[in-house]
Amino acid sequence: MVNTKVKIKNLEFKNPVITASGTFGYGIEFLDFFDVNKLGGITLKAVTPEARFGNPTPRIAETSSGMLNAIGLANQGIDYFLTKIIPSLKPLKTNIIANIAGKTDEDYSLIADKLNGIPEIHAIEVNISCPNVKEGGIAFGQNPVSAASVLKKVRNKYHGVMIAKLSPNVTDITEFARIAENEGADAISLVNTFKGISIDIWNMKPVLSNKTGGLSGPAIKPIALRMVAECAKAVSIPIIGMGGIMTWEDAVEFILVGASLVSIGTANLINPAASLEIKTGIEKYLEGKGFSSVNEIRSKIQI
Repeated sequence: MVNTKVKIKNLEFKNPVITASGTFGYGIEFLDFFDVNKLGGITLKAVTPEARFGNPTPRIAETSSGMLNAIGLANQGIDYFLTKIIPSLKPLKTNIIANIAGKTDEDYSLIADKLNGIPEIHAIEVNISCPNVKEGGIAFGQNPVSAASVLKKVRNKYHGVMIAKLSPNVTDITEFARIAENEGADAISLVNTFKGISIDIWNMKPVLSNKTGGLSGPAIKPIALRMVAECAKAVSIPIIGMGGIMTWEDAVEFILVGASLVSIGTANLINPAASLEIKTGIEKYLEGKGFSSVNEIRSKIQI
């Protein structure tokens, strides 16, 4: 048997395949399709301090080899999450990662504090791609000072495994990877979606009501791979690679350039069992190549 176990700090994943926030709900919705517990972990949809309706529709648009979304972090807030969602996670016997988001440093700090000691939550993913309202709306993850500030405050509040989810909409992704490591992140996940726009030429206006949205899917994979490869050389903490992973072959590419785990996003919206199929494919690949551990192929290729 191939050993597919991977660790982030003291948290062990049974295999390197997890799901990306916003594409897998709270995990329990997928139990009708396959045994979610076979995955290394799942990342829940984002939670904010207050309930959010999200952006007006339309907020999803198909593009060439991908999709744009501007959901707007729709959720029912941290208090609802704690009282209603957490109990519903009992059937899940895999690692559960809570994705946290907000408009200010204080928003992130509040949620991180409330998630401390919740046994059903094994790690948090700090989404620093959100607009910082105190800094004129620029994303936390696009400003080195803001990124460092919010991660420091979350680290001071949260005592478990902290993952920083980085924005790719920057000049040098390694700068922000280093900031995350310096501020105590136990891992980084990259990349989040790329900012894009789609135009309805017949009505002569943007397709999305929000005008811009985040581009995901196969179109972004080559750029995401490059960014993972660069960050693998820049930091020593584990990397969760994501961005256009649709097949097990895609996932292996990310591991080869330095990802410890891979996160499946848009593929879940097309094939609900994609994550499980990718997990199985990675295992068969390792067996076929004669590797005894997934760690043997990580960073096999230096870019």
